[in-house]
This record gives sequence, C-alpha cells and structure tokens, in this order.
Amino acid sequence: MVNPIGGGMQITDLKIICTAPDGIRLTIVKLETDSGLNGIGCATFTQFPLTVVSALKNYFKPFLIGRDAEAITDAWHAMYLSGYWRNGSVLNNAIAGIDQALWDLKGKALGKPVYALLGGKVRNDLATYVHVNGANASEVHGKIIQLKELGFDNFRVQFAIPNLASYGSGLSFQTKAGEQTRQDYRLALNQAPWNEDLYFEFTLQELRALRSLDGEIGIIHDVHERIAPTRAVAFAKAVEDLGLLFLEDPVAPEHIEYLADIKARTTTPIAFGELLNAPSDYNRLISERLIAYLRCHITQIGGFTPALKLASTAESFGIKTAFHGPGDLSPVGHAAHMHLGALTPNFGIQEIYLQSERSDAVFPGSPEIRAGKMQINDRPGFGVEIDEEAAAQFPYPDHAFNGAWPEIRSNDGSIIKP
Repeated sequence: MVNPIGGGMQITDLKIICTAPDGIRLTIVKLETDSGLNGIGCATFTQFPLTVVSALKNYFKPFLIGRDAEAITDAWHAMYLSGYWRNGSVLNNAIAGIDQALWDLKGKALGKPVYALLGGKVRNDLATYVHVNGANASEVHGKIIQLKELGFDNFRVQFAIPNLASYGSGLSFQTKAGEQTRQDYRLALNQAPWNEDLYFEFTLQELRALRSLDGEIGIIHDVHERIAPTRAVAFAKAVEDLGLLFLEDPVAPEHIEYLADIKARTTTPIAFGELLNAPSDYNRLISERLIAYLRCHITQIGGFTPALKLASTAESFGIKTAFHGPGDLSPVGHAAHMHLGALTPNFGIQEIYLQSERSDAVFPGSPEIRAGKMQINDRPGFGVEIDEEAAAQFPYPDHAFNGAWPEIRSNDGSIIKP
C-alpha cells in the first residue's frame, strides 16, 4: 500500500537487529528507503523481546513498505490504530522502534539533529543520575564517592537486604564513565522471598544513614510498587526530612489514587509513570498535578512522538521530566532522550545507564557522558549508528523464559508485583 499522504522517501525495507552487548536483550529497527538513507530506532522490550520481533516482522513490515518515510505522524497513527485494540506493551514497543527510526531518517535527510527540526535546543547538556546499589549505606557511599570524583551529583540508591528479594543486588562492572550495576540479576530463576516490613524498616534506616554521610548529594529511591498503598503514603512521609530528589513508583499503576494522598500529606516529590502504556494514562497524573516528575519509558508509550507531546503537556502544569533510562533501553533510545531533553524547557533530570565498551562498539555515536552530564551533540538524526557485524557478535543470551522475569513471592507464597 502506498501512503496517500506526502510524496517523499519511500520505505523499502524494515530490518530487525537483535543484540545484547551488555547481556540485556535489545531490539533495533532499521528502516531503509529508496533514497539510500536509513534510520534506526529502539524497540526494546527486554522481558518479551521475541514478541516484539514477531510484531515487527509479521505485521508492521508489510504495513510500512511503500509508505512515505517523511509522514511520521500519519505513520504513527496508522500503526497505533491498525490493531483496533491499542495501548498494549508489545505493539507500543514495536511502534516506538519504527517511530524513532522515522525521526532519525528525517534528521539525516535534512542533515540536522532531530532537536533542530523542532525548535532547537534550549540547553547544552543534561543533568543525570546513576544507579548505586549495595548492602548498606556505607558500601553505597563508597561507590558514590568514586562517582562524585567523575562529576556525578545524583544517585538512585537501593540496598540489598540479607536473604530478601531487593533491587540492591547485582554485580557491577567498570565503564569509562564510572561503575555500573549489572541489570540481569533480576533474571535469576530462584529469587529470594519478599518481606514488606523488613524492606520498610531496613531501607529507612539505610537512607537516613546515607544522608548523614553526605548532606549534599541528590538521592533517589525506587520503591518499585512493592509495598501496600497505605504503607507507601507512610514511607513518603517518613523520608520527607531527607530531602530526596524524588521517590520513584511508590504505588502501582492500579493505585494512582493514592498519589493524591501522598501529595496531601507530604512534600516528598514523586516520580511516576514508567509502567504506563497509553499516552492517555498520564492525563490525570498531569492535570491533577499528582507527580513532580513525569517518568515515561519511551518505547513503552510508542516512541518519540508521544513522548514529546507528553513533555509539552506536562510543561503547562509545572511538571518536570525524568524519562526512564535503564539498561533496558538501547543507546538509540538514550539518544532519543538526549534530544527530548535538549528540546524540553521543563526537563528535570535524566536516568542513564553507563554502557560497556562492547556497547560502544556496537552503537558508535552513543551519547557521551562527561562530568556527570549527558552532552548534547549536533550529529544528524539521533546521532547513533549500529554496526551490524559487531551486533551479531552478541546474540541474545540463553534463558529459561527468554528474558521474562521469574516470579517473586512473599513468605506466604503469594506473588508480588515486580
């Protein structure tokens, strides 16, 4: 089918590149055109990567061949509505990869960075935060000291509670930008049990100890929706005097009403939204000012196009951005974040993943981190390329569930939220 809108470059092929240079399953879309130019985008849904691959190969590839590569908005809406039922995580991630590839193509065709096509940049670099995990405040602070010497000021801290499932686990590796905690520990088939009471008391204790060790750093903690909503309200109140940069995901998406209780009872800033799929899911969060930081996962909501719209809407309500940027996103996705931050007056802070030299080789042109900040470059498109030969050296690793998270259970055997 030839798109009746526009008459520019036509899409001639859609390639899917699966690679895992850091052991994390990344899915890349490469769109080729009759102009000889190509664009790449991130379609990574690392827990269910093969379902996204199937959607791209069996549905969106035939849907896109022959369409005008310059009609980005038209293509986004066509894909979004093509399944009738919409806002599913699989299709949104697939759409996101194509959407980013189209924006990348547009920039390359015009010889301009994407942000230059949309009003130009409003800053030269982006404030960032990195993950620091450890057994206790002392161990975490030791790692923070090393990262501070490299220019980092803000840290998401998690503590490994003995014999308890937690986000403080995981080995680390050194990168040129600092120490990065590996993110594949969550795939272990034999997960420790979860205990909400122990988490609550232990984490408060260690957060207080960390603040006493350093009164100046920006501290972020991710509850990861693992406690009851009423406990989340109490937790947000208990950390109020610690001056957190923000508390992340204190409740599950099913319980956003409790964010109003948190707002009414405490001044602790809340960041929320990485688990939402539909762009419209953010309407109440923004319009009722239930959050301080808008936290979208760019591939989960359908790509650069909806992310830009959401950031603009949040600006009108005084809400800053803090887009979700773990290793569960390829360097192409991180580059898209760089362009969003360059464009967005209400940019707040950017979560980053310090990638290895293997990822540098697979993704030349990855955003540069210098003195703790993401440097905004002026390369055409999103500025990242992919070396397909290098990518092929790092296939998806073997795993019993192909990347899906094993269940985590409470002491009574019931499954908890991840």
